[in-house]
Amino acid sequence: MKVLRLLSGGAAHGLVEQVRPAFEARTGCTLDGVFGAVGAMKARLLSGEPADLLVLSRALIDELALVGHVVAASIRDIGAVPTAVAVRTADAPPALETAGDLRTALRGADEIHFPDPELSTAGVHFAKVMRELGLWEPLADRLRPAPNGATAMSALAASTSARPIGCTQTTEILSTPGIVVAAPLPPGCALATTYTCAVTGHAAAPHEAEALITMLTSDADRSVRRALGFA
Repeated sequence: MKVLRLLSGGAAHGLVEQVRPAFEARTGCTLDGVFGAVGAMKARLLSGEPADLLVLSRALIDELALVGHVVAASIRDIGAVPTAVAVRTADAPPALETAGDLRTALRGADEIHFPDPELSTAGVHFAKVMRELGLWEPLADRLRPAPNGATAMSALAASTSARPIGCTQTTEILSTPGIVVAAPLPPGCALATTYTCAVTGHAAAPHEAEALITMLTSDADRSVRRALGFA
């Protein structure tokens, strides 16, 4: 059976799994997806790992298009994903209307879970926000970075601490049992990242990659994407 190889940011994992059964039934092609921090997915591609399709931030897709790693004509946006604060299902969500509220919530937490601060979209941004709030160094012993958003949110859900909190992209929070979205990051701290798909320049299954792009970006499935956390 033919295989479609996908390298994707973790923000799109839930959406890909949603369309996987229909894609495989329609094309007769097995979907082999790897999900993680977008910087790590870019590194895997550049190291020579085979891939037919990428789902990364728009900025990274545009960067790769400039040097021929993706087919420019295939580029399609899926949608924007807000970065948000998460808490365990049983915990009361903190006030998060202002940057001051966010500072208070983070200072009151005994664990702070978030994705890789160097390779993941949400992690890079959250680390920047923490520094701007003057909390990165003072709260260093409470920081719990993880390789990607899914791993970070699973750790938050499993935490036995009294007051853990987390931050990653909304799609990764919604797809993790045991946690909920408390609120998007407040004005002045907010980030909405557009996720984009594109066929790679050396795709072995370009037609199947195009078929998956159509399913991921279909106007008919806009409500499905919204339910999964895409704006």
